[in-house]
Amino acid sequence: MSGCLRPAGRTGDRGGLGLAPMVDTISAMEFHARNELPDWRVVLGRIEAGFQAPSFQAAGAFVGQVAAAADAAGHHAAVDLRHPGHAHVALTTHDHNELSPADVELARAVSELAAEAGLASRPRLALGFEVGIDALDIDAVRPFWKAVLGYDDAPTVPGEQILAVVDPLRIGPPVWFQQMDAPRPQRNRIHVDVTVAHDVAEERVAAAIAAGGHLVSDKQARAWWVLADAEGNEACVCTWQDRG
Repeated sequence: MSGCLRPAGRTGDRGGLGLAPMVDTISAMEFHARNELPDWRVVLGRIEAGFQAPSFQAAGAFVGQVAAAADAAGHHAAVDLRHPGHAHVALTTHDHNELSPADVELARAVSELAAEAGLASRPRLALGFEVGIDALDIDAVRPFWKAVLGYDDAPTVPGEQILAVVDPLRIGPPVWFQQMDAPRPQRNRIHVDVTVAHDVAEERVAAAIAAGGHLVSDKQARAWWVLADAEGNEACVCTWQDRG
């Protein structure tokens, strides 16, 4: 099995990662059927909106308003501010990896703030990025990727297999695991580079090995160490050091 044939518990699906349905959740179809928040798009279990301000300062002021609205609602957004004046806002109900009415209400407030400030909406800039890893034994390879990335297991319910790991700050892309039905004899043609602060690199390498990985090469250390999980999928832990 290969490709993007995500198992039933993919991050971002309704009932994400095996979670039992909860009361008052909103599916992607339900959200877009409402047609009441044209600034927003559903991407990987969250809703995202992009806004263009006339200056970086104006975009920063808008971000401050979004933060205040989130505090008032008790439901917090992920916000990204970029030059020359782009603000990106993402909302989800993290405990369930689903959308809820709280996301809709805060999205409405954010759109109102943007309209009052005269910001232009850029909804088509919404983008989701994930890394998928095929595995014969998901439980054997997942701890390696959790350790080497410094990630957490994705939320699930007791007794359900964990099929993904996620950045605790939701900045880096999720990594999910697809069940293979046969091994691949060829060498991997893609690997992941994980660049970390120089003073945590060796700790990260040791954690990845302790989690079931192995050292492929340290010939270029401290610039990078080449590691692999239990099935040979490679990741390099990198720093700025010893690069000539």
